[in-house]
Amino acid sequence: MLHVAPELCYIKRFELLPKLEYLTADIESPLAKIKMDIHDIPFPKNTFDIIFCNHVLEHVQDDKKAMSEMLRVLKPGGWAILQIPIFKPLITKTIEDPTLDDPKKRAKLFGQDDHVRMYGKDYADRIRSTGFKVMEENFIGELEPSLVKKYALPEGEIIHRAIKPNQ
Repeated sequence: MLHVAPELCYIKRFELLPKLEYLTADIESPLAKIKMDIHDIPFPKNTFDIIFCNHVLEHVQDDKKAMSEMLRVLKPGGWAILQIPIFKPLITKTIEDPTLDDPKKRAKLFGQDDHVRMYGKDYADRIRSTGFKVMEENFIGELEPSLVKKYALPEGEIIHRAIKPNQ
């Protein structure tokens, strides 16, 4: 499993799983085991069974290039969790401008000053355009409302699981 831009809350949990070969990677985080640019993943094709990429794609210059790289390094039948921030109301079409460098304008347009795009309802189609099959899973919607409230889970958030087709 490749964990891109690893979050501290997940690292120990994944490292403790006995049969999981777990690797963290990031362009700058000291939490990562290897330094890596997601636009140019330094592994051969068909290397990983799983990629976990949580809240990264809204920061990168070319999200489709990053998705294509993840597709390349996944084994056939492998899958990736590609989560993004959801701002409500959800816009219809993704907006982006990687050249916009004014933090105040980026925060206003994209929801945060270090984002280069705000994803819309077309997000799953953007993933599909790079060759993945996409499963949109509503795990939160299947939980008891008391658990959603207890853990402050974002109502209506869909998990995007991108699957590399078997060649």
